[in-house]
Amino acid sequence: MKSEKSSHAHDNTGPRITIPWVAWKTLVGIGIAFVVLMFGTVLVFEAFDRNSHSASDTIRPFVITMAPVWAVAIAAARVLLRGNRD
Repeated sequence: MKSEKSSHAHDNTGPRITIPWVAWKTLVGIGIAFVVLMFGTVLVFEAFDRNSHSASDTIRPFVITMAPVWAVAIAAARVLLRGNRD
């Protein structure tokens, strides 16, 4: 017959679930990059809107230009926030 102590020795040997900790510097950097990206987005919109004659002259080139920029920025932020999952 096993003692109670030894029978529970292997119950908690599974992988631990931990909450990933992100460095404050990373969060501050992502926040600053987001602010710069927002400011740049507004400047790009104003540049397209400056010489346009209709909404389609502004919106279509703006979306074609900024959609890939935002996609890369979101992907980069996800990679940085994901952390090291070894």
